[in-house]
Amino acid sequence: MFKLLYNPDMKRFIALLILFSFIVGHSAVFAEVLEGHAEKTDVYEQQLQKELFTGQIEHLERKDVINMTVSQVLDSNINIEGDEFFAEVTDEVKGDKGVIIPKGTIAHGKITQTADAKRLGRSGWIELDFDYLITPDGREIPIEGKMSTKLHPVAEASKIVVQDVGYTLAGGAVGGFLALNWLGLEAAIASQGYTLAGGAAVGGAIGLGMALIRKGHDVLIAPGDEIRVKINTTVPLPVYKESALMQHELFYPGLDIHISDIKHETDPFGEVNTITLTVMISNMSDKTFSGFDMALVNDYNSVFRPSIFGDTKLMFKQIRPGDKFAGRVSFAVDNINRSFWLTFYDRRKGTALTKISLDNAYRNVSDKTKKKNQRLRKRKTNFKKEEDLLDIK
Repeated sequence: MFKLLYNPDMKRFIALLILFSFIVGHSAVFAEVLEGHAEKTDVYEQQLQKELFTGQIEHLERKDVINMTVSQVLDSNINIEGDEFFAEVTDEVKGDKGVIIPKGTIAHGKITQTADAKRLGRSGWIELDFDYLITPDGREIPIEGKMSTKLHPVAEASKIVVQDVGYTLAGGAVGGFLALNWLGLEAAIASQGYTLAGGAAVGGAIGLGMALIRKGHDVLIAPGDEIRVKINTTVPLPVYKESALMQHELFYPGLDIHISDIKHETDPFGEVNTITLTVMISNMSDKTFSGFDMALVNDYNSVFRPSIFGDTKLMFKQIRPGDKFAGRVSFAVDNINRSFWLTFYDRRKGTALTKISLDNAYRNVSDKTKKKNQRLRKRKTNFKKEEDLLDIK
């Protein structure tokens, strides 16, 4: 009997038996603990739903269009079919009851077709499909969206014809000019203009030859370029509360900054990369500020100082305690579609004292200004890839 008790195998068996009895006896307690944990999670989710949404439902309809910008370069002669990428929603999507897709929502996309540029002026193109969205609050929304840079065949043919006529006419003009330059005005008069006509015919033939060998442009979509994605399905979505969409801001006691207008503009080189703010500043704080103490800071913490190509009045003005100022200030940025904060810094320490969200202020900008900004951003719609002058083919 004692030998059995001191047998190591028997001791292991008794220990396992006791452990099994303990687990069976306390299984009900474990179940209660797990059940309570699940209940707390449900309560948390319900509270989150109340904070974010109004409780109303809108629909993302077929044929709706969502404005986005891609997160990486898409090139028609580099990318291949099947390549995945992400894009970011640049404008809130609204229904009659409020916002259903906020700015900053991430879209997952895939390249479904590509084509390189070809002769006869036929441009390359890219076709993109989108299958789901990820909202800032973490929801994944299945969608069916499509975007293509390919022109309708009729539009493409018309575009090529117009360009080729331009080449032919240009060739005729050059040919006539060369005939006049080489043979002289007297020869043109003596031949009753036939030398000019002959020169124009030769020039026209040269122009037509240029049109036949001319290659179209490849497509390049870069971060900052706005694409318009057409929705091909109907999706029911909850309506956000306006308070849930407000960006975080930082305030300094006594410094009151109000942004009344936000305009998107072109720089001297024609690029749409300038944000011009109309601001009203009331400085009842204990500090003095100037344009050199402020900047636009985006959601990647990139800092952009006031542009010398805009209104520089505020840039060189000292705003002392007790001063009030109203004026305009411009900033040249790398991507006009990102989220920005107008930030004032402590001159000595270099730390941010106040940060005013442009997204929050943009809600109160007039619809007229918003439409102008949108038209300006849509100006580049062909996504033409510029030729590399150092690329020898």
